[in-house]
Amino acid sequence: MNNMNNQMNNQNMYDMNIENSRTNQQGVNLNQNPYINQNVNPNIPVQNQGINTGFNSGDFVKGALIGAAVTYLLTNKGAQENIMKAVSKGSELFQAGMEEMKERMEDAKAAMETNQE
Repeated sequence: MNNMNNQMNNQNMYDMNIENSRTNQQGVNLNQNPYINQNVNPNIPVQNQGINTGFNSGDFVKGALIGAAVTYLLTNKGAQENIMKAVSKGSELFQAGMEEMKERMEDAKAAMETNQE
């Protein structure tokens, strides 16, 4: 029994200090994040991107306006109903245009047949 307790104590004993578990490598800072690009040369100046950066750029303003419009359309029932009416009207006009085109094709076929006779 005593021998069994000694075995369990030996199995459960480990070093709680994380620094002792790291391998000693020369020139490596183990406290640095390995996922950040460490090969960046600090002597190369960062290019100035000009005045149109941040919230003052035209792209930000366009994105904000588009986002506001989409939010308005997705949350306003009246706007949704008007959009659906416009879509249904457009599909009706498209179908009417297709029917008109079919009639013109039939008229052209009939005219060609009468010219051949």
